[in-house]
Amino acid sequence: MSNKLPAGPQTHPWIQTYQWVKNPLGYMEECAKKYGDTFTLRVGPLFKPQVLISHPQGIQQIFTTDPKHLDSGAPAGAGAPLLGPNSLLSLEGKTHQRQRKLLTPQFHGERMLTYGELINDITKEETSQWQIGEVFPVLSSMQEISFQVILKAVFGLKDGERCEKLKENLIGILNPKRPLLRVAMIMFPFLRKDLGTWSPWGRYLQLRQQLDELIYAEIQERRCLRRAELSQLDPSRTDILSLMMAIRDEAGEPMTDIELRDELMTLLVAGHETTASSLAFALYWIHSQPGIYEKLLAELDSLGENPDPNAIFKLPYLNAVCSETLRFYPVAMVGLNRLVKSPLEISGYKFETGTIVIPCIYLTHHREDLYPDPQKFKPERFLERQFTPYEFLPFGGGNRRCIGMAFALFEMKLVLANVLSNWHLELAETEPVKPIRKGLLLGPDGGVNMIVKGKRLQNQPVLEKAR
Repeated sequence: MSNKLPAGPQTHPWIQTYQWVKNPLGYMEECAKKYGDTFTLRVGPLFKPQVLISHPQGIQQIFTTDPKHLDSGAPAGAGAPLLGPNSLLSLEGKTHQRQRKLLTPQFHGERMLTYGELINDITKEETSQWQIGEVFPVLSSMQEISFQVILKAVFGLKDGERCEKLKENLIGILNPKRPLLRVAMIMFPFLRKDLGTWSPWGRYLQLRQQLDELIYAEIQERRCLRRAELSQLDPSRTDILSLMMAIRDEAGEPMTDIELRDELMTLLVAGHETTASSLAFALYWIHSQPGIYEKLLAELDSLGENPDPNAIFKLPYLNAVCSETLRFYPVAMVGLNRLVKSPLEISGYKFETGTIVIPCIYLTHHREDLYPDPQKFKPERFLERQFTPYEFLPFGGGNRRCIGMAFALFEMKLVLANVLSNWHLELAETEPVKPIRKGLLLGPDGGVNMIVKGKRLQNQPVLEKAR
């Protein structure tokens, strides 16, 4: 067992940080080729050694180690200024365990399935605005659908002034005009200079304050309604916010307004751009390979008209296409940082207290020994074998696995089924779509430009496209 850190680039930390921000996938691939599946980087804002691990055995050790010895949260550099200290991403220890236990049931089972009709309605409303012959970036439509699902399924907002203001502020925060500058400000606190609304950080703070005012106003309004017993037994309130306000911990205590706000922001940030980008990537892959498109349509058509959302969720080939999309370009390139709290061994290395270890999702998903010919989009690989949670990890893992995983997959499958069953689309460009950094995540460069060829009738053969 080695007491030394794994090898890694010897360039200045600022140069490493620049390469990590500018071209994260290329930089990781270059390091893996040179140093193997465990290597050390020194990138900002921490600049301390950060060990990236892409071997399934090492990832299993990370995910199964007791959080007392290895955990994420604010001390590990997780979380962000927008989310707040009570976000699941920022919390650690017993507080994190309490919040996770309270929130997880809200995203599973029958509760999740209740959102099927809502997701379908939102998708139909957005796609009904498509014009035949129009060329458009499909990512924009997927962002709008994802936004509406979050505003209505998570926040429980009805159409109106507050909904529009919330949406306007969210777009300003989540889709900045200069995303790399926003990344830099999030990564490096010394760049956060509030010089008024004309400065980037000042504008960000203004948007965040307006967003908080809207969220707290919604929470207070709901609390007043509950105290007046007007909505306590209202079965129509199935949104996540209402469910979160109703839950109690083991001591009988509800979540505070600040806790509700921080968790809502976490769900928003974690669930909006991630799902939209994954949907855009999926539509790109489906339409770039005719064989995949034909198989998917045949599977969807086999369910008949107006299929049950649960039946769509269980379709094997649709699941394989979604899984391969999440494998090829995982929107989250790496898992959450883990901070070593007491000396431990991972992948043959002994790590001292204070070391940061990071499961590398992208490199794991591109291992030749797990995924032969990894640069080929091949959904069949997910029908031919089952991958362990340490081999396929688009939602992270261990005590930090995304609690919205089932909901995100449900939304992704329903939106794809709805779009493919009702529309003929074609790619507008022959050039391959490449991923680019969008804040802390990956997204499709150019937004995936597509052409609307026409409406599709149920069970209409693939070749009978509207001309």
